Amino acid sequence: MIIFKWIISALSKTFTEVVFIISMYYLCISFFGIWRKKDSKEVQPEKRFALIVAAHNEEVVIEDIVLSLRMLDYPNELYDIFVIADNCEDKTASRARKAGALVFERFDDEKRGKGYALEWIFNIIFKKMDKKYDAVAVFDADNLASKNFLKEMNKKLCEGFKVVQGYLDSKNPKDTWITGSYSISFWAANRMFQLSRSNLGLSNQLGGTGFCIDTEVLKELGWGATCLTEDLEFSCKLVLNGYKVGWAHDAIIYDEKPLTLKQSWSQRRRWMQGFADVSSRYFFKLMKRFIKKLDLKALDCALYSIQPIVIILVGISMLISGAKYFMNAYDIIANFDTVVYSVNINMITIAAVLLGILQFIYTPFILILDKKLEPKIFWYYIIYPIYTITWLPISIQGIVKKNDKEWSHTLHTRSIKITDLEKVN
Repeated sequence: MIIFKWIISALSKTFTEVVFIISMYYLCISFFGIWRKKDSKEVQPEKRFALIVAAHNEEVVIEDIVLSLRMLDYPNELYDIFVIADNCEDKTASRARKAGALVFERFDDEKRGKGYALEWIFNIIFKKMDKKYDAVAVFDADNLASKNFLKEMNKKLCEGFKVVQGYLDSKNPKDTWITGSYSISFWAANRMFQLSRSNLGLSNQLGGTGFCIDTEVLKELGWGATCLTEDLEFSCKLVLNGYKVGWAHDAIIYDEKPLTLKQSWSQRRRWMQGFADVSSRYFFKLMKRFIKKLDLKALDCALYSIQPIVIILVGISMLISGAKYFMNAYDIIANFDTVVYSVNINMITIAAVLLGILQFIYTPFILILDKKLEPKIFWYYIIYPIYTITWLPISIQGIVKKNDKEWSHTLHTRSIKITDLEKVN
């Protein structure tokens, strides 16, 4: 029993210290997202964009994204809208054409998924079309773009950035507790993760949609990101080659969140499978770059790539700490003298608990800064820990199934116009 207790104690201390260090790293970085510099300067439209919408069986929503892109406050002659109707069996292609997009239909039973579809359309745009573009911007079919999206992207590209990510917002934050939880996590990440890194000069992470890439960089590096999380893969590729992703806080993309836990579970498991796959191929390369060049962007990107492992470490630490508390409680009852001993060896755990309390206060504060904390959203935040806990089994599944490349499509069933969202916001 003594040996067992010693093993539990040693494991608890190790896991807790690792989790505490990583948590403190992310917490300290997040503080730099509290301050946001207002950028009111005007930059004349200069860059020519190819706007690419990847769609698979999206007949319900495809017209909405095309129409929102046609309404952008940017000269019409400086951008074109392309829709990839990827392995579609519905009316996606015809409805996209009706809305005014240039539609390319792709059918490939083996190379399925968004990453392959983007690789395919990039080859067509670069090699088979006479018209030249300065940058490509990527969207999902369920998105809606704010009118100033290209103005903000043009501004960042003119500042010298080669890759830029926009602000990922939610189309349907109040539909269910799942959409509310998703929205809270995205809003918090925009400020605590993305804006903070922009302020620190680190590289931001591509979010899968609402980003643009300089065509010369794309031609130089090649896309090559065809896994389940093509955005993370290309982010790692950029950092390894000395580039960093910029952040456009005012270029807003509205994304439809899954309505049910089942849909959410499937989508997040796909994300974790992709993370596990990418981290197994890029983590040590990024760490090597950090050690050789003291490149903090590489270190930060490497830590981000191992999210499933970090989540599992947090879960194991909590379980081991729980077992340790149980044993200490038994000792306290049996022998009052052990109380002082228990308190001393658990100082790191106590600090971690304080960190959790701080986070519980900190996130609502961030939501208030961005004017997102309405009564219904606050209620969703109260039950948000349930959503957070589900990340543990999802992360375990993601690591176990990291070699499963089958694409899991999220069904979108709601048609929402950009004009409706702008009235609300």
